[in-house]
Amino acid sequence: QALCSPCCATAVLPPTTAVAMAALERRRSSAAAGVGRRVLVLAVGSAALRAASVCFASGSWAAAGRLGRGFRAASSGLVGCRSQSASVKVNTEAKGDEGTTAFRRIFVGEGGTTISPWHDLPLDTDVPNEKWMVTEITKMTKPKMEIATKEEGNPIAQDIKKGKLRDYHGPIFWNYGCFPQTWEDPSVEHPELKVFGDNDPLDVVEIGSRAHAQGEVSRVKVLGALAMIDDGELDWKIIAIDCKDPLAGELQSVADVEAKMPGVVSGIREWFRWYKTPDGKPLNGFGFNGETLDATAALGVVAETHEAWVRLRTAGADSKGLWTGIA
Repeated sequence: QALCSPCCATAVLPPTTAVAMAALERRRSSAAAGVGRRVLVLAVGSAALRAASVCFASGSWAAAGRLGRGFRAASSGLVGCRSQSASVKVNTEAKGDEGTTAFRRIFVGEGGTTISPWHDLPLDTDVPNEKWMVTEITKMTKPKMEIATKEEGNPIAQDIKKGKLRDYHGPIFWNYGCFPQTWEDPSVEHPELKVFGDNDPLDVVEIGSRAHAQGEVSRVKVLGALAMIDDGELDWKIIAIDCKDPLAGELQSVADVEAKMPGVVSGIREWFRWYKTPDGKPLNGFGFNGETLDATAALGVVAETHEAWVRLRTAGADSKGLWTGIA
């Protein structure tokens, strides 16, 4: 089992809010000009708080569909919408033997219902710059584990390349995972980088001191972002830290990371630049001259990829063979 935090005692989530979309355009210096990201602003009013509630019920969101930007989950028949969640509880179960093609880690909600870590877990917390992260790969390990985006229920499985289980050539030094309810749309070209999304949930590199369990759901603070370009596709890497990490209170920005954890940002960039070269592949590139974008821009990336996920779930975008739980 993996709980997002030891203090989780209930699966009932706090009231949701009406979601007001406001375009907070923040243009960076010339290196990052044109990022063109929009940050979601949650308009929280007492009336909305009284009118709407959300809970984690039978592995799906149940909410007041008239509020916010809702979607119909055909797999469950329940209505859901973007919500703020101060706590989340989820169990995981391992099926099959690790290190085999049969291994799957499934996510289980209340009542023993299988849920999708991609579609059924929340993204937002009750703090705007803190999000819920699902750990796919524990730090200092090599198996390339990932949410199986094309399988029913989206369990965690080991990636397969050319019929063989995939491992990194050396361990990754940080916890690595993704944000639920996000998607890098492969049909949308970035206006400045001129590359398309990689068709996966948004990646997160968690830089804290503790090794997260595979499948653990953790509350993390967003600090920055790297625009990696892998095989011609845009593959954002959000840099974040577990909110319970001893250093979390001291880190609010990329500059803070550079000051308190020197070498970490460049280490992430160079690890992802080089990690495929033992397979004979070229170095990965980075947009914006390799600059690490700040927390505001990173939150804009999160917001934009969430919007793309909403389109995916509402059949507004080609699912590209992905399992979305929508009939």
